[in-house]
Amino acid sequence: MVQSKHDMIAQDIASKIKYHQYKEGDYLPSEHQLCELYGTSRETIRKALNHLTELGLIQKIRGKGSVVLDIQKFTFPISGITSFKELNRSLNMHAKTTVLKQVNTLAPKKFMDINIDNQQAIFVERLRTIDDLPVVLDQDYLLTPPVSSLPAGVAEDSIYEYLEKELHLEVSYATKAITVEKAADDIAEKLQLDDDKLVVIVRSLSYLDDTTLFQLTSSYHRPDKFKFIDFARRKKI
Repeated sequence: MVQSKHDMIAQDIASKIKYHQYKEGDYLPSEHQLCELYGTSRETIRKALNHLTELGLIQKIRGKGSVVLDIQKFTFPISGITSFKELNRSLNMHAKTTVLKQVNTLAPKKFMDINIDNQQAIFVERLRTIDDLPVVLDQDYLLTPPVSSLPAGVAEDSIYEYLEKELHLEVSYATKAITVEKAADDIAEKLQLDDDKLVVIVRSLSYLDDTTLFQLTSSYHRPDKFKFIDFARRKKI
């Protein structure tokens, strides 16, 4: 996949933050200095900085610039739809994905208050590890149709990339619910949770641009390793 210039710049700055070239509390060079450093336009630099802001790596402060935030925890944006592979590349996490299970089955009859009647699906369970520590367990039901197939090896790479490039499906939006619950024994074991077995669960319903539901996801996160960020702008009604 060919990266845009602003994605490449964001990745480079993220790497410098990760390896403490830019430390927590430091201000990044000004937009003008970054333009000169990367040989690009201010619009491109602003897109890169916006991406870093969405990832929770920096905070823009009016009149001062962009300050580096604490990234001791991995940050995953909840709003928007971003694949784990895209986040891994953006944050240089060097994460590994292991497919634990992939089978054809029936989707749950009910998921997030949505009734799903006798719907065939491809079930995929994937474990995400960073520095050999299990941090996320994803359980996905890809509904068939519209997802007609999922070849071996795709789930270890990027399901969304396959859906968009090979099946020509346009992933559009999702609704999500976030809870903290006691994990089932098998999930607690896979994520190596503490004795309390508490886990953050992000459940989501994902849709195509024609409003077709195509994916049900339960994503289990270690609460000690992840924080979730969102961005909201006040709208006067």
